[in-house]
Amino acid sequence: MNTTALYSLTVLIWGSSWLAIHFQLGEVAPEASIAYRFILASGLLVVWCRLRGISLRIALPHHPFLALLGLSLFSLNYLLFYYAAFDLVTGLLAVIFSTMTVMNIFNSALFLKRKIQKKTVIAVAFGLSGMALVFWPEITQSGHQALTAIGISLIATYLASIGNIISARNQNHGLPVASANTIGMAYGGLFMLAYSVGSGAPFVIDTSTGYIGSLLFLALFASAIAFGCYLTLVGRIGPENAAYATVLFPIVALALSTWFEDYEWQGRALTGVGLVLIGNIVVLSRPRFMQRLMTHLAKGHS
Repeated sequence: MNTTALYSLTVLIWGSSWLAIHFQLGEVAPEASIAYRFILASGLLVVWCRLRGISLRIALPHHPFLALLGLSLFSLNYLLFYYAAFDLVTGLLAVIFSTMTVMNIFNSALFLKRKIQKKTVIAVAFGLSGMALVFWPEITQSGHQALTAIGISLIATYLASIGNIISARNQNHGLPVASANTIGMAYGGLFMLAYSVGSGAPFVIDTSTGYIGSLLFLALFASAIAFGCYLTLVGRIGPENAAYATVLFPIVALALSTWFEDYEWQGRALTGVGLVLIGNIVVLSRPRFMQRLMTHLAKGHS
């Protein structure tokens, strides 16, 4: 699958997952829901790997990194975001999570010795500015009591960024994305299972159509498929460029809110979406396009 298709699929699925997560909140403890999600996703990936003839045998020296992948990207970061969601509105959570683009730039340079690309910095500037415009009312309405939740959200985002770097490391060592994700999600699900037992969270199943349907969507599409697409992008175009999807998928969520939650678009929000889309074009552009763009901007400035 080409880069644009992988990117588009990631954005569309994760943009839709905001609605699915809404149906997870309520009767079932967040840690239990996360455990159910990633154990189920891992099981689905085992079946996929068997059907495709993809080996799940990975040398033991790589397993500590797979366990760290599960802890950072498939369990603890989600748990922290669930906790933060009790005190922060969804829009502000989306803005905070989009800062992973900045974190990935610096973590890639620090841990993977990747050169910081000008186009990525430009895209991030457009994207974060656009996100701030879209969610400005929610940002300004957050009181002092939300500071702890904001801190928790930033820690969760940084954990996700570290997970991106670990995935890039695994791919650099020749580990197939499907195999690494299968084992990493199993570790993540088991971590959450152990945490649930230790915290005394009740293991119950909400048998409503909304909960079961959203669990299946999150396990199959948002986990097994979307993480496969996204982490393939991490290996192909780098963590710093792949992470721009985190800026775009909240916009997809807003588009869905127009249909399902009667979200009303205003001029500020439309301008913000325009900036996000410009950043999206920059991220996926080829170097030759960026050279022409920079030349054009330089002439316009002079």
